[in-house]
Amino acid sequence: MATVLVASNRGPVSYTVRDDGSLDTRRGGGGLVSGLSAVTAEGTGDGTGGGTGGSDDTLWVCAALGDGDREAVRRGVAEPGVRMLDIPPEVYADAYNGIANSVLWFLHHHLYDIPREPVFDAAFRRRWDSYRAYNQAFADALADAAAHGAAVLVQDYHLALVPGQLRARRPDLRIAHFTHTPWASPGYLAMLPDDIHQELADGMLGADHIGFHTRAWADAFTADPSVRRADAAARVAVHPLGVDADDLLALAHRPAVDDRLAALRAEIGPGRRTIVRVDRTELSKNIPRGLLAYRELLTTRPEWHGRVVHLASAYPSRQDLAVYRAYTADVRDLAERINAEFGTPDWQPVLVSVQDDFVRSLAAYRLADVALVNPVRDGMNLVAKEIPVVSEQGCALVLSREAGAYDELRADALTVNPFDVTETAEALHRALTMTPADRADRTKRLAAAATAHPPRRWFLDQLAALRALG
Repeated sequence: MATVLVASNRGPVSYTVRDDGSLDTRRGGGGLVSGLSAVTAEGTGDGTGGGTGGSDDTLWVCAALGDGDREAVRRGVAEPGVRMLDIPPEVYADAYNGIANSVLWFLHHHLYDIPREPVFDAAFRRRWDSYRAYNQAFADALADAAAHGAAVLVQDYHLALVPGQLRARRPDLRIAHFTHTPWASPGYLAMLPDDIHQELADGMLGADHIGFHTRAWADAFTADPSVRRADAAARVAVHPLGVDADDLLALAHRPAVDDRLAALRAEIGPGRRTIVRVDRTELSKNIPRGLLAYRELLTTRPEWHGRVVHLASAYPSRQDLAVYRAYTADVRDLAERINAEFGTPDWQPVLVSVQDDFVRSLAAYRLADVALVNPVRDGMNLVAKEIPVVSEQGCALVLSREAGAYDELRADALTVNPFDVTETAEALHRALTMTPADRADRTKRLAAAATAHPPRRWFLDQLAALRALG
């Protein structure tokens, strides 16, 4: 039985079926994997744990996401310390795309086109039943695997009901939930049907420790009238996630990145400044307004013609949803229009990549003179922390006041209203004209703030807080 358990939709490993029928295993990266490595090491008591798990004391419960994962579950193939749940595909699709990505994500990021959406009808109720069943599958797996008094760390809005469901089965457990997105304001969340709204709140309140990236999102949760319990505020804590400088710099200086950096420099042309953004084509990232701000910069400040290039990496996101496909197409089309309007035979104003290309993104980080991070609403937006750590010449950060990283980085960033294109264009000009000394000083302070809570420390701090509850 495990004494430390982590639950998340995506796990630390994935499988694909090779042509010969064998399974190919791919280990994931990112903060959760790094964090669990720390939890594993800490849980063993000797500091020897690591990888994706493996200690008898720890278990990561996740969903089988694709055919390869499901085949691995059916064959009984499993990584040490990892348990995948083969949830029926139709239930998973309704829970993940129908509720988590199409309802909860839109609510927490305030993204709905209110005259048309949302519509909470019988089809929504059917999908919510699937979301409840998907969460119950996690709760049951955790309840069956946890030792008495074990610590359980549940991750993100996909699993918002798990704490309450798990508490009903195992009141002896110490349960934490961390939300990696914003939390919707009470008025926005009140669009949910009353019973669903209350079920969501009760699910979260099953946790002993409820974490958010920022105080703003924590306050939004405790201000919700559906969070009625007197001790609710005492359970809520803020744990901002940072980056691991050593790991990030090692990734950014691999030979493949060096090669891509050389290619980008040739494509940009000598002596030109760079404005860099790296995002998924996610509706909350505000990519079109960022492009419009760059267009306004070129319109109102013609002295930048031929002297600056906007490097935009926009990874396709959730392309199985029509609204995301349309958004991705809009980003590509707007970039093409800017190039057609301002470009010359030897200068392409926007170099946009609408594909998943992490090597290109790391190369762009190293090139960045200016980083543009302008979400309309975001849980953390780690790219605002990553670019100052990696940028070789130092970078000026243009940062939305709605980014989760705003509170930590605002003192040394040029902050903007993400809806104000003119203000953003002026901030880009200020960033491009910042003195080298000012830019270097700001970058140093931004990097220090960005690395103050690396993933391992972030995860262990939450585990320590949970255990301190007794």
